[in-house]
Amino acid sequence: MTNPILSDWTTRFEIAPFAKIDDEDFAPALEQAMQAHNAEIEAIASAADAPSFANTIEALEAAGELMDKVLSVFFTVAGADSNPKREELQRAFSPKLAAHYSAISSNKNLFQRVADLWERREELGLTEEQLRVLMLTHRGFVRAGAALQGEADARMQEIKARLATLGTSFTQNLLADERDWFMDLREDDLQGLPEFVVNAARAAGEEKDAGGPVVTLSRSLIVPFLQFSPRRDLREKAYRAWAARGANGGETDNRGIAGEILALREERAKLLGYESFADFKLETEMARTPDRVRDLLMQVWGPAKARADADADTLTARMLEDGINGPLEAWDWRYYAEKRRKAEHDLDEAELKPYLQLDRMIEAAFSCAERLFGLEFSPLDVPLYHPDCRAWEVTRNGQHIAVFIGDYFARGSKRSGAWCSAMRSQAKFPRQQAPIVINVCNFAKGDPALLSYDDARTLFHEFGHALHQMLSDVTYESISGTSVARDFVELPSQLYEHWLEVPEVLAEFATHAETGEPMPQDMLEKVLQAANFDQGFQTVEYVASALVDLAFHDGDAPDDPMEKQAQVLREIGMPAAIGMRHATPHFAHVFAGDGYSSGYYSYMWSEVMDADAFAAFEEAGGAFDPERAKALEDNILSTGGSREAEELYLAFRGRLPGVEALLKGRGLIAA
Repeated sequence: MTNPILSDWTTRFEIAPFAKIDDEDFAPALEQAMQAHNAEIEAIASAADAPSFANTIEALEAAGELMDKVLSVFFTVAGADSNPKREELQRAFSPKLAAHYSAISSNKNLFQRVADLWERREELGLTEEQLRVLMLTHRGFVRAGAALQGEADARMQEIKARLATLGTSFTQNLLADERDWFMDLREDDLQGLPEFVVNAARAAGEEKDAGGPVVTLSRSLIVPFLQFSPRRDLREKAYRAWAARGANGGETDNRGIAGEILALREERAKLLGYESFADFKLETEMARTPDRVRDLLMQVWGPAKARADADADTLTARMLEDGINGPLEAWDWRYYAEKRRKAEHDLDEAELKPYLQLDRMIEAAFSCAERLFGLEFSPLDVPLYHPDCRAWEVTRNGQHIAVFIGDYFARGSKRSGAWCSAMRSQAKFPRQQAPIVINVCNFAKGDPALLSYDDARTLFHEFGHALHQMLSDVTYESISGTSVARDFVELPSQLYEHWLEVPEVLAEFATHAETGEPMPQDMLEKVLQAANFDQGFQTVEYVASALVDLAFHDGDAPDDPMEKQAQVLREIGMPAAIGMRHATPHFAHVFAGDGYSSGYYSYMWSEVMDADAFAAFEEAGGAFDPERAKALEDNILSTGGSREAEELYLAFRGRLPGVEALLKGRGLIAA
């Protein structure tokens, strides 16, 4: 019987035939795909013909089609709809895949062919895009250790295999802690909670088969619980569980794993001749050096901490008015901040939420993309990996552009957070292929599903990533879509968030779930005026995490990461009532893989640009200025990694911005 993963996909737009795929299909499919890929690589490496761009670089671009099919399906379901079998497979696959790709990157014959082309690059008559792909391919081999010999080479392979295993363990431990913990709520524990929080707690209780409402560690439930519950004892219990993810002792404890990962990363970097892992990692980013990253973060830290300290005094006074003596704690901040927001801006999230329906916010994101880029979205009825998912065909002027899949609801089988991935990326070689892009979020279910303003911002953020994938227009998949510097990849996503705050967008799509009436003008104005509310808190919790990440990787790996974390927080004067957004044991950005290691600062680096980039629209004809939209698509969204990130931004804007745009955008200094 043919393995459905490996067969020709005759589904519409060649979407993976999820309904036919069983978990038992993955392991044999991967084995067959690895064998096919190995044969392709060996044919390239041992070719008798002299190296050429076509028989080496383009051949590498074309190789691994079966691997792409298998892994795109597997990692989609492993992240968004896990189960014990898939977790078991992930643990088995991680070292195999690490060894497989290490063998390719350390193939001396293959590297020699790539190196030969790199040395002769000026005489090959390559296009600008081909030269870029050659440079990135050569650099990737060198940074993977292809030039290492003997014991150093062997040790590099061991390190990469071990890191892959540890990253998988870190992820699964975190998922287990998030999935297994919940707090039962009695009916009187629900007093003071808005209806949308009560409904979410009841829905979570049904999913957990708990016999009543519960609070889980899903951000979409625990954050509003911390915002609205008047029960300080329950807030403390929930917050402590949230903060302790990955640090509960036993089999799911991530602290030892984090330490081993940091030590192995340092060893890896030094094998390649770098002083630290941060030096190695940042070499290919816009920031280039740890010092430039630290400089940016500290320029923001001072104003953010000053604002947070002042806010803490205000919140403490409110707590004292409630008869609670003692210091403001981390489980108090959101509760008293919400009270303050209602008092100062007369804005109650419970009143706001009915105007932020999930379906209407999806429509808003689509509408902005249509006005800016001419995209149209039509619902698709195709089998997907979970009943919560939905799909749309994306067209422009009648031409198929992409398939977009949205998976919006929190569930126990899904890892926390929000992300965008491509099951297939745009390319023109070896054949034309349109992207299949997925946005995954963790919103609370409801009928209808209602979002917080932060949720709505997340939806726009991830859709910005999706646009980067969907509007890609390059030849080679290796530089397609979001294949850009890590500190540039967040620019399109964070820039797109600005359209949520365009008054005419909210006026059209923020309609009441029951009455259908548009958001009242006074509420709309309050929403926009309160956009920077609590930015001291939000900036401090983020920058603290970014500084800890940088400290972990800039210099010798710490013997005890938790002590190093505490040391960094002491040195910067971390406010006692604010926790890191991602403490070490649940810092998946940094420890699930090395994508954001030394790179969590990237969101802020990109934000420096996104504030300036949206200003370009405002300085022109407004948020939907057609010339600016075309410049954005032509120079950033369609270009992938075909040129250096700095060059792309300069082509769009004509200059690079300073940090002032970010500080003004967050309301941390006067506009």
